[in-house]
Amino acid sequence: MSHSAHPPVYVVAVGGALRPGSSTEKALRLALRGAEEAGARTLLISGPELDLPMYAPERSERGPAAARLVEEMRRADGVIIGSPGYHGGVSGLVKNALDYTEDMRADAAPYFHGRPVGALATGAGWQGAVNPLTALRGIVHALRGWNTPMGVAINTAERIFDDGGECLDPKIRDMLILMGREVAETARMRGRSVAESVQHAS
Repeated sequence: MSHSAHPPVYVVAVGGALRPGSSTEKALRLALRGAEEAGARTLLISGPELDLPMYAPERSERGPAAARLVEEMRRADGVIIGSPGYHGGVSGLVKNALDYTEDMRADAAPYFHGRPVGALATGAGWQGAVNPLTALRGIVHALRGWNTPMGVAINTAERIFDDGGECLDPKIRDMLILMGREVAETARMRGRSVAESVQHAS
């Protein structure tokens, strides 16, 4: 069945570093390319867009950037998260952005409930990449999302991306594309399943 038979799914990628064009941002863009190849609409929220106030649940006011982040995550059928490794874990920038999902706690489908979520992490060495990837997948589980089978750890001690954002390692490139496809395709299957359930119930 062609992708056009159903409305396209919407995949949002969140992460990176304050510096635009970071290795993590380039990896997220490549994963989104995989989602687009699978027929998804996509959005990347990265770099300075994540320069948000520290999340404080007792404060209800939200600036425009924080409000947009929450709304786009709420609308997403699938999510991709990427973080550089900082001192053995997820960066504070990315963790703070994910803390804003607490604003989704009262939604009909709270947090990332039931949605596919891909995770990737970068680090100067395998330990620096694998540890934050493991942490991200744990966070996804805590937020009630479904981790995609493919998660990607990227050792940036070697040059992985060129200045234009193209991946110089064919294996890493293929994994990122596959992860993006997994998010989009799983989101599409989930949407069809929900639609069929509604039809049968009515």
